[in-house]
Amino acid sequence: MNITKINGLHGEVTIPGDKSISHRAVMFGALAKGTTEVRNFLQGADCLSTIDCFRKLGIEIENTPDKILIHGKGLNGLSAPAVTLDTGNSGTTTRLISGILAAQPFETTLTGDASIQKRPMKRIIEPLSMMGADIISINGNDCAPLRITGKPLHGIDYHSKVASAQVKSAILLAGLYADGETRVSEPVISRNHSEIMLCYFGADVHTEGKTAIIKPQPDLTAQFVNVPGDISSAAYFIAAGLIVPNSEILIKNVGINPTRDGILKVAIEMGGDITLLNENLDGEPTADILVKSSSLHGITIEGDIIPTLIDELPIINIMAAVADGTTIIKDAAELKVKESNRIDVMVENLSAMGAQITGTDDGMIIEGGKELHGSVIETYADHRIAMSFAIAALIADGETIINGRDVVNISYPTFYEDLEKLKSYS
Repeated sequence: MNITKINGLHGEVTIPGDKSISHRAVMFGALAKGTTEVRNFLQGADCLSTIDCFRKLGIEIENTPDKILIHGKGLNGLSAPAVTLDTGNSGTTTRLISGILAAQPFETTLTGDASIQKRPMKRIIEPLSMMGADIISINGNDCAPLRITGKPLHGIDYHSKVASAQVKSAILLAGLYADGETRVSEPVISRNHSEIMLCYFGADVHTEGKTAIIKPQPDLTAQFVNVPGDISSAAYFIAAGLIVPNSEILIKNVGINPTRDGILKVAIEMGGDITLLNENLDGEPTADILVKSSSLHGITIEGDIIPTLIDELPIINIMAAVADGTTIIKDAAELKVKESNRIDVMVENLSAMGAQITGTDDGMIIEGGKELHGSVIETYADHRIAMSFAIAALIADGETIINGRDVVNISYPTFYEDLEKLKSYS
């Protein structure tokens, strides 16, 4: 895909449903009794992988343009799959479903694409094994494919070394089947969609500080789920509205959960003109986000805020590249084990566009204020890299070529169409 510089973005955009919440709605609906209806479900490849896996586990799921209907059978209603479960590119599917499969009375083989087969699974294998699970990395490298033989589980008090919602959620889901209370503590609180939605479906789950606690064997009951817009997807238009001159964008119905809203805090601290409108703080909080072109300046991003914006750090790199001064990103070593090594990939591609960026062991240092120019961008099959550089291309001199543009289908299939609509108003 070829993209060239523009002078302004204007209009409204409605972001597709939140990926994290869409995954969980299918999973929890499958484990609940009755029919769960999900609106504004994200029809991205990752979430469709979750649907596919649960269909193979014997759950009837109707996927229509307007809604998803999950005909749940209760906690013990899954059946042994006749084939290997393929999670595609979805780390969320792989890790969360492992917590469920660990307790089932059958054996399952779980795999994914080349990227998934390189992503670290020891972080879930270790705690689930402590609960009594039988999980083997078939290639012996602590990655997928995994062979999971269901066993009776017992509750544990686990202290995670990483702040990861996927790790926490896998343990909590296994805790639904345990013989006693399960506790998961984190160094920093990660996104809490699982805790919110499990409560909504009837689980006995609560938090004490940085610890999530779940009691076993609830009767989960089917619910109606209206998925808010994904702030990770909104981040590209937040950045575009800030860095493209003469822009004003209204981003509708975005989830602003405090465990996910780090992009807003960082953008405002950098000098961004951002206003929240029509806030709704019930359940998963939402708001419309009004963004206007701004002069940004560099800041240091580190510590507790990192888990609230880990997926947004690639687009924050783009903002930092055009901001005045230096931006330093620390405590983000997790970037190395995402769909790509996002530290290396951001350094490679931003340097090719003329930015001054240096990778570190746990982040980057970006000397802002450099003029960007077009280049050939390698996405390395990473959706967030593709979307970040589509935004960078809007302010770069000359033509930018993005190889592997269709990888955005993983999380935001209509991204390019939505971007074109905003350009058409300018």
